[in-house]
Amino acid sequence: MNAFQPHGSSHQTGLVIAVFGRHYSVETAEGELLSCVMRGKKGGVACGDKVTIRATGTDQGVIEALHPRKTLLYRSDAFKEKIIAANVSQIIIVVAAVPSYSEELVNRCLIAAESQKIRSILVLNKTDLTEPTQNATETLSLYEAIGYPLIRVSAIQNISPLKPYLKNHLSVLAGQSGMGKSTLLNALVPGAQRATADISTALDSGCHTTTHSRLYHLDADSAIIDSPGIQAFGLHHVSNEDIAWCFIEFRPYIGHCRFHNCRHLNEPGCALIIAAENGKISDRRLMYYQKLQQH
Repeated sequence: MNAFQPHGSSHQTGLVIAVFGRHYSVETAEGELLSCVMRGKKGGVACGDKVTIRATGTDQGVIEALHPRKTLLYRSDAFKEKIIAANVSQIIIVVAAVPSYSEELVNRCLIAAESQKIRSILVLNKTDLTEPTQNATETLSLYEAIGYPLIRVSAIQNISPLKPYLKNHLSVLAGQSGMGKSTLLNALVPGAQRATADISTALDSGCHTTTHSRLYHLDADSAIIDSPGIQAFGLHHVSNEDIAWCFIEFRPYIGHCRFHNCRHLNEPGCALIIAAENGKISDRRLMYYQKLQQH
């Protein structure tokens, strides 16, 4: 079946599977791929978006409308927003011991996901690197203890521990460059052929190989979105009041401070500070929360 439909033909629903600036690859219900632009000068279309499209020529189309989103994962600063993916049900935060990962970035990803009620899973990749992996496991055990699944894999050897977590989900891979996201994606989707690159030992960093987001179907009910590596994750769109709630282990203590407008920084009678002093919550997590509040 050819994707072309005569001008004036009926609209159809499609799924955005790739974003290239203001051009979008849209998959129709019949499995056809159309290269589309957005009507007018509007942008803001993301991988995972469901859209109404109208074919305008062979393999070409126009996005007429965005459908309502279930979730929207994005980062922001005071000046702009960067959409990562739409309608995802879980985020796979990929970290590795080499190069060094940012624990602050992990916390920021978790907050963004919690603010949208998106499930979070931590994947510790490169477990074939035994000694550095042991150190990373000790650090990440904190997140496992508070309820986030921590999956240990080696993308070049065995990814089977991750596969059950992907069933019946639209997942998005997120993390810094060099964590092995593309290698992981290639192992999950052998035909993906995402570019990979060596890490820089001198700079303790990875090379930026993924330049655009792309959705891949795993089966009829499961899909995964690979996104470019991120080095910063702004949370300007999450209010100070909501940030505390996004630390899931803080929730039993919120509302129990001496002062109703407590910011949990250094106020007397702060339930979170008392909980940290008593070992009920992590000093480290409280420190990351307070650092966010002070910026």
